Order: sequence, then structure tokens, then C-alpha cells
Amino acid sequence: MEELAKKRVVIKGEKVQDVGYRLFLLEAAESIGLKGFHARNVGNDVEFLVEGDENKVADFAGFAKTNYPELAKVKEVVIEDYDGNVMSIEGFYRSFSAGQLVKIVNLGVNMVGKQDSMLQKQDTMLGKMDMMLQKQDVLIGEVRSLRQDLKAYVDERFRRLEAEIASIKEKIGIA
Repeated sequence: MEELAKKRVVIKGEKVQDVGYRLFLLEAAESIGLKGFHARNVGNDVEFLVEGDENKVADFAGFAKTNYPELAKVKEVVIEDYDGNVMSIEGFYRSFSAGQLVKIVNLGVNMVGKQDSMLQKQDTMLGKMDMMLQKQDVLIGEVRSLRQDLKAYVDERFRRLEAEIASIKEKIGIA
């Protein structure tokens, strides 16, 4: 049985995490036909362990050196021999999928919590708006009452002025 080659690939750069690097290189490892694959964040870098036929491991290393996810900002790709255990590519895929599902669940729970908080704030705002509308209704009622009082006052005042003008006209003989 031929011994499998193993390599450690470390991706270094300004932005190499949270850009889809694991899925990007997992897809490459599967299409190349590697037997083993593992990826993890190490500090600010991303580390990949690969295992397979020597030519396939070399193909993967070449791919990793020259191809990056769209949002990645890579400064250096270090490739070195590795002699430890490497998880099967299927095992990594299952583990990675489970980890991503946990992230999705946590995000969903967090979003529901934020949504509940937003709904509470919205309810508070609606309550304040109801209070403002009630105050507005009171104010409108007061303005209408003032308008009626003012109209009655002005009407009474005009009636008196007309009566006084009629009296003055009569006294001076302009009737």
C-alpha cells in the first residue's frame, strides 16, 4: 500500500478568516480527490491539513497558493510537510456542517431576541403615539371652543358697532 502524502497549508494575510476559505478549499480538496482534510483558524491565520496521493496533495498545494476566495486579502501561503493525523474529508465535512448549523441556530435565536426587543420598543412607541393623539384631540377641542367663543364675541361686537353707527347716523341725520 502506497503511503499518503501530508501537508500543512497556512494562509496568512490581512483578511483570511470569515471569507469562506474553509468551504473554498474543501471544494478544491474534494474535486482533486484528497483523502484527508482539516481546517481551523489559528490566531489570525487559517490552517489546512491535507492528506492524499502525493500528486493530488501537490495539486492542492498549488491551487491553495494561487487561488483565493473573492473577499480574502492574502499576504502569504506557507506549505510544509506534516506528519500528524488528518481527519477524513467526509469527517471534516460532517464536523464543519454541524458547526455551521450551530452558528445559524445561534444567529436565529439572537435575531428572534432582537425582534422581541424591537417589538417591545414599537409597542412603547405606539403607546406614546396614542397619548399624543389623545392630547391632540383635547387641543383640537379647546381650539374649537375658543373659535366658538371668539365668533360669538365678534358677532356681538359687530352687532353693537352696527347699532352705534345706526344711532350716530340717526343723530346726525344720515339715515
